[in-house]
Amino acid sequence: MRLVKLIMALCIFVTGTVSFAYEMNASTEALAVVLEQQPDLVKARYPHRNPLETLVFFDIEPEMTVVEALPGSGWYTRILAQYLGQQGVVIGAMYAKDMLPLFGMFSDERLKELESWTDNWPAEARSWVTTDAAEFDAVEFGSLPPSMYERVDAVLFIRALHNLARFGDHRDYLSEALNDALMLLKPGGTLGVVQHRAPSRATAGWSNGSNGYLKESFVIEAAQSAGFVFVDSSDHNSNKKDRPTEGDVVWRLPPTLAGSEGNSDRTSRMLAIGESDRMTLRFMKPL
Repeated sequence: MRLVKLIMALCIFVTGTVSFAYEMNASTEALAVVLEQQPDLVKARYPHRNPLETLVFFDIEPEMTVVEALPGSGWYTRILAQYLGQQGVVIGAMYAKDMLPLFGMFSDERLKELESWTDNWPAEARSWVTTDAAEFDAVEFGSLPPSMYERVDAVLFIRALHNLARFGDHRDYLSEALNDALMLLKPGGTLGVVQHRAPSRATAGWSNGSNGYLKESFVIEAAQSAGFVFVDSSDHNSNKKDRPTEGDVVWRLPPTLAGSEGNSDRTSRMLAIGESDRMTLRFMKPL
């Protein structure tokens, strides 16, 4: 309980407020312990990423098998692996190989390296954590092996859906990934989404993911079309100061601050907004 209060105090100090809507139990306290053990650079993101509230909202518990879409440098991976423990599994999920060249930012050499991502990522992830952490595995969306079907308790898309949506003219990567999530999950399993939220008035062209934002109604409809049941939404990751117009991209905000290089006034304005307004949605695979 003391550690939970410490995390609450950190959130209040930085944001001035904190909202908790869950029942304290052994799992929640275990998660608080893991969060308290993270480095200061990780803790500095708690008021923006709200890992305690988010993972509790998604009902993530020790010993689960959890898929993390596009784990990147492992900010959430490290937390999940320690929290799930030795009986748990973290499965990293990468975008389909033929989607990666569409970004236009990877060299041929890097694309070649990414072809072996599912083979290499588990070993890389193990190097991030101690020996008492979860096991690791990896999959690629669009190439899911049948042996993985119904093995998973939760699939988390944390700021990962916009890229799947933005290349929909090339292939329906979003539907494929959501269908894969449905196949991975056990009946009753959780699909958890945290995603940069476009204003409801935004045009479909601007909010197609290419600027980082998606409409909440679009995400809910896509998940339901894949066969998921919408369970609930949370405002833990909302930010009413983020009010993008159709000339904006999400990466103008911290931590990226794109377009603010050498412009202290713009940097100050973006820092005052903070990180993006994000929807937090929970879905369930039908029983």
